[in-house]
Amino acid sequence: MTTPVRLSAIDLVTYTPGLAALLVDAVDDGAGVGFLSPLPIDAAAEWWATQAVEIRNNRIIVWATSDSEGVTGTIQLRFAGMPNSRHRAAISKLLVHRRARGNGIARELLSTAEQFAAASGRSLLTLDTQTGSGAERLYKRAGWIESGAIPSYAADASGVLRSTTIFHKHLV
Repeated sequence: MTTPVRLSAIDLVTYTPGLAALLVDAVDDGAGVGFLSPLPIDAAAEWWATQAVEIRNNRIIVWATSDSEGVTGTIQLRFAGMPNSRHRAAISKLLVHRRARGNGIARELLSTAEQFAAASGRSLLTLDTQTGSGAERLYKRAGWIESGAIPSYAADASGVLRSTTIFHKHLV
C-alpha cells in the first residue's frame, strides 16, 4: 500500500487518466457514486477535470494512492461553504480499484481525510453511501455513526433506485 498523496489542481491533470480508470472500475462494479454504467472513460475523465476548479477554489481536497499499475484509490473532502457550516465537511468519492482491495487502502484514505479535517478545524464530518454496500460496513468499523437511511435516494450504477445511509462522525 502507498501513502495517500494530496493532489493539487496541477497534479490532477497528471492523475486524471488513472482516476478516470478508477471511477469506471468502481461504476462497473456497481458503486453508487453518481454515475450510471457503462461509464465511458472520456466522460469519467471530463468529470475529474471539473474537480480541478474545486481544488483551486479550496472547496475540496483530493488524495490518491497508486502503485506500479496505476491509481489504486482516492477520496475527497468537501468543505461546507456557508458561514454557519464551516465547522463541517463531507467525505465523498472514496474509491478503491478492485485489483487493490483488501490491502487497507480505503481505511488509510479515510483516516487521512479525517486527520486533515480535524487539523483544519473541522469538528464534524458527514457522508452518505448505498445501504448494504461494503462501504457502509467500512464506515461502521471506522467509528462512524449511522444517522438514518433514505429509501430510494439514488440510482445505483445499473439505474435501480437504492436506499442511502447517512453517517456522521464527530472529530476530537
